[in-house]
Amino acid sequence: MSEPHTPPDQFTEFRPLLFTVAYEILGSATEADDVLQESYLRWAQVDPATVRNPRAYLASIVTRQSLNALRAMSRRREDYVGPWLPEPILIDETSPADDVVLAESVSTAMLIVLESLTPDERAVFVLREVFAFDHDEIADIVGKSVATVRQIAHRARAHVHARRQRFAPVDTARATEVVNTFFAAALSGDVEQLMAVLAPDATYVADSDGKMTAARRPVHGAKAVAKLLLGLLRISGEDLRLDVGVYSSMPGFAVHFDGRSQGIFILDVVDGLLQNVYAIRNPDKFAGAHTPRPIAR
Repeated sequence: MSEPHTPPDQFTEFRPLLFTVAYEILGSATEADDVLQESYLRWAQVDPATVRNPRAYLASIVTRQSLNALRAMSRRREDYVGPWLPEPILIDETSPADDVVLAESVSTAMLIVLESLTPDERAVFVLREVFAFDHDEIADIVGKSVATVRQIAHRARAHVHARRQRFAPVDTARATEVVNTFFAAALSGDVEQLMAVLAPDATYVADSDGKMTAARRPVHGAKAVAKLLLGLLRISGEDLRLDVGVYSSMPGFAVHFDGRSQGIFILDVVDGLLQNVYAIRNPDKFAGAHTPRPIAR
């Protein structure tokens, strides 16, 4: 094998964008890190003088590696115990704070919608709708004709738009308000009071892969969700501690009791009511969720 070229600054320059591409295709920060490491090694073998557009070239490397990883993840997921949820991230303060499109693109709600796309649809949607690559560039990246890419883009966009919910960016103050309202109702111990902050068709989904005690199937309906949450609160005991924050662009909190971290709960608020509660209880997914990640597009 030839000696690698010294990697120029382009990879470092575009790293936040490249991480964001990989994360949105994979829904996993851990897998995205692996993809970036492999992509860096591939980039190190390239003579940068031969690359006309480093942004597109690097995006193509990362997208292809992400698609390979996504297909491998899909096979592993066949043995996954219970529901699968995206891995939450804490967004670095240096990331654009006023970019609503970018914030929505890494939100748990959007990543769950993207899970319903095929790998090619997901990659094309992300590259086109979030990063504004043109159809010719995407065709080169995914190895398909421009006409096929246009069809995939149209199909994926229609699919996502039919399923996405209205997105409103949140900051720490708003996240704290949402969590405090939720817990004031929960701490009352009154099912009816907790139901008042839940949408009638509220859903609770827990991702544990069988590694922690958690519901193996989604729980639907405000009353059923309220009873489940009140039960969890009783189990946690008096040493319950919450760390409120914004995880993957949505309000949430990390839970600690029994002397250890118990997971991250993300709250999906629609029209002032909790529509979904996403509980990430797989330790492999929440262990690294407190390390800030820079994102960009």
